[in-house]
Amino acid sequence: MSLVKKTTYFLKNEEIPRKWYVVDATNQTLGRLASNVAKVLRGKHKSVFTPNVDSGDYVVVINAEKVKLASKRLSYKTYFRYTGYPGGARIDKVSDVLKEKPEKVLEHAIKGMIPHNKLGKQVGMKLKIYKGENHPHIAQQPESLQF
Repeated sequence: MSLVKKTTYFLKNEEIPRKWYVVDATNQTLGRLASNVAKVLRGKHKSVFTPNVDSGDYVVVINAEKVKLASKRLSYKTYFRYTGYPGGARIDKVSDVLKEKPEKVLEHAIKGMIPHNKLGKQVGMKLKIYKGENHPHIAQQPESLQF
């Protein structure tokens, strides 16, 4: 009787193959788009996913201004931030932020779905969001990704 030692092999950071994907945000719901992009950034779509290693891919999101929000969210959803000074609470409506900086709306939604630690910062740096069709990552030959 021979005993076979079964061990699980965990990939190291330099062994993980990385791909580049382009996602078009035109007429996609903000939350659904954010959760799918966060999944790809984190690497959960791969069979070699390891929770403590950044095994995700790069994602370029284009047409950020064309993302849609569910029914009454444009009038009710707000972003709260605090400057650190007395009376320094700033509350912005999502409709105003979507007009001025639509990249911030997507970034806030996606980064809220990845871990809030050193690994999450590493994962979040692989996210590139652009207003409009054009992006500077053509040299990486990104593949189109549909959700």
